[in-house]
Amino acid sequence: MSNHKYVGMDVHLATVVVAVLDTRGKCVCQSVVETKGGTILDFIGGLSGAVHVIFEEGTQATWLYDLLQPRVAEVVVCNARRHQPKAGEHHADRADAYKLANRLRLGEAKAVYKGERGLRTLKELVHSYHYLVQDLTRVMNRIKALYRGQGVACRGRGVYQARGRERWLAELPEPGLKQRAGMLYRELDQLRALRREAKRAMLGEAERHPACEVLQRVPAIGPVRAAQILAAVMTPYRFRTKRQFWPYCGLGVVTHSTAEYQYRDGKLERRRRPAMTRGLNRNYNRQLKAVFKSAALEALKDEEFASYYQAMVSGGRRPEMARLQVARKLAALTLAVWKSGGEYEAGRVNKQAAEVG
Repeated sequence: MSNHKYVGMDVHLATVVVAVLDTRGKCVCQSVVETKGGTILDFIGGLSGAVHVIFEEGTQATWLYDLLQPRVAEVVVCNARRHQPKAGEHHADRADAYKLANRLRLGEAKAVYKGERGLRTLKELVHSYHYLVQDLTRVMNRIKALYRGQGVACRGRGVYQARGRERWLAELPEPGLKQRAGMLYRELDQLRALRREAKRAMLGEAERHPACEVLQRVPAIGPVRAAQILAAVMTPYRFRTKRQFWPYCGLGVVTHSTAEYQYRDGKLERRRRPAMTRGLNRNYNRQLKAVFKSAALEALKDEEFASYYQAMVSGGRRPEMARLQVARKLAALTLAVWKSGGEYEAGRVNKQAAEVG
């Protein structure tokens, strides 16, 4: 029998609980090691045979994957949501490490894609830009909430502009409110400068990758959205068809069916009852969903997409469902153009399916 070791790791901030199984599922050893690269490598180096390691996606997952991947036969980073303990099931660090190792031994673990190292810089810059946009939006909401809390109407974006701030501050009756608003304005200015800096760095890094130029051939996919798609997906060949890509983007429709068969006149036959829709899938990449939803609104300014949308609405489809279909069409076209590396062909929107379908 081949000498294989299956190592399950339950990773924490200070410690890593480790369980090692052999090919028969017997626990060879259990240990607790410090969450430091040298300590973990020393433990792995002491195991003989082909070593297979598994741990859950988390804060240290990328660091641990890069640390172990060159030194073991296999590293699997699994989705923690798929392995939640069942009701009444024992839950402890050692038990969790053992279960992970056993799932890897049985081939039941589904790996999370960790991507190419060449795109790590772009991925981090996209994260920086994304979080700065979120922080900026949060501060802008706080500024408006402050004025509205005092009965001051502040529609539009004029309240955020540097010009006229003294007039807006004069609307606040209390000195404490004025000081608070002034601090929020300074925070707003600093975040705007950081966002511009992060955007320049992100787009500069994205230009180094030829795929970014290919993605921008799709309508409504500009430089920022192209960078975000590239950082999230990394390679289109992760998805064989658009129907595999849609759930990753949060655009996959979930259906439910029950009692599909019945007996009639002593014969088994399938019911003609259609499957019931249960909304969109809940496990998805949130940034990609936001990208394609915003791109769908932008695409409606294009005559081809606008006619496609109007045809669905005229046919009785609700406007929100028609916009969802536009987003799905954009995702399918993005995958097709990315895989082919060719130009976007006008008229493809009204086709029944994209080339990858």
